[in-house]
Amino acid sequence: MTQRFAVVMAGGSGTRFWPASRAAQPKQFLPLGGDGRETLLQASVRRMAALLGEQQVLVVTSAHHADLVREQLPTLPALNVLLEPIGRNTAPCLAWAAAHARRRAANAVIAAIPADPHIGDEQAYGRAIERALSAAEAGPIATIGIVPSRAETGYGYLELGPELSPGVRRVAAFVEKPTRERAERFLKGGNHLWNCGMFCFRADALLRAVDRHLPGLGAFVRRADAAAERGAEAALVAAEYAALEKISIDYGVMEKESDIVVVPASFGWDDVGSWAAAFELANKDASGNAGDAERLALDAQGCYVRAPAGKLVALLGVRDLVVVDTGDALLVLPRDRAQSVGQVIEALRSSGRDRYV
Repeated sequence: MTQRFAVVMAGGSGTRFWPASRAAQPKQFLPLGGDGRETLLQASVRRMAALLGEQQVLVVTSAHHADLVREQLPTLPALNVLLEPIGRNTAPCLAWAAAHARRRAANAVIAAIPADPHIGDEQAYGRAIERALSAAEAGPIATIGIVPSRAETGYGYLELGPELSPGVRRVAAFVEKPTRERAERFLKGGNHLWNCGMFCFRADALLRAVDRHLPGLGAFVRRADAAAERGAEAALVAAEYAALEKISIDYGVMEKESDIVVVPASFGWDDVGSWAAAFELANKDASGNAGDAERLALDAQGCYVRAPAGKLVALLGVRDLVVVDTGDALLVLPRDRAQSVGQVIEALRSSGRDRYV
């Protein structure tokens, strides 16, 4: 019998949610969407713990965020939190986590998920994870693809191959973020899915693929295994992790593998990529305003407002704004410019005001 694990990847920086999201508190640690009480990380871990048990959930995050993880996940065993000294993207993260799971169970099968998506239909999500894990137990690496609801140019896509079993298809190709025209063809053709970055695999199968395509990372994993046997893994990771190639699991492994399958699914997935997305997911009042701030809205509609507890935000005669107050920084912009927040980050850095980043 295989043992199933979840790996929750929680190492992102989340600059699109400035000023609430900073280097010290990326977006996965923020309550975005719904009633604003549960952070994205907490929701991701809760969902996987319900499927597999909390003891089977591993979280990979930055060492700088260790205290935040302990605060937000107080019942998660300390040994289940893997701390990266520096972010090296998802390939090193998943290879290291797969090695950990394999040490605990030689036949480990892993569901690897990002920490920061919104999931609208948790029952459908659980069914998709179960189907992908079952497919992975047979040997191939499995991914979950989201049935597209619009011609989205901001996501990568998966081209569908033949059906292998009910609800499981071959991946014919990974497709980069398309142009608008191409995305519209994908939507109309019905043969492409959004790549949401969720993968299921046997730990040994992933590590063999890493050896084939990223041999330097494979060698690191073997050194980490040897160091773990003598109680020296933390020292080895501190000394060597920064030198690993910074590369995603998609580019480094998945796009080069021939035996990848996909489970098409629809479960209200959203990558929560901007304040506009957070607005769409949040509960709204009668005037269509949302956010966790105490607000007074007079002839104001469609605004998203966040502010510290005890601060009132008054809106008068405005429409479709994002207003985010963190005490030391205030952001005000039209909601349809939410994807431009990165310009603020760049301007702050170029002007030497890194303390706000």
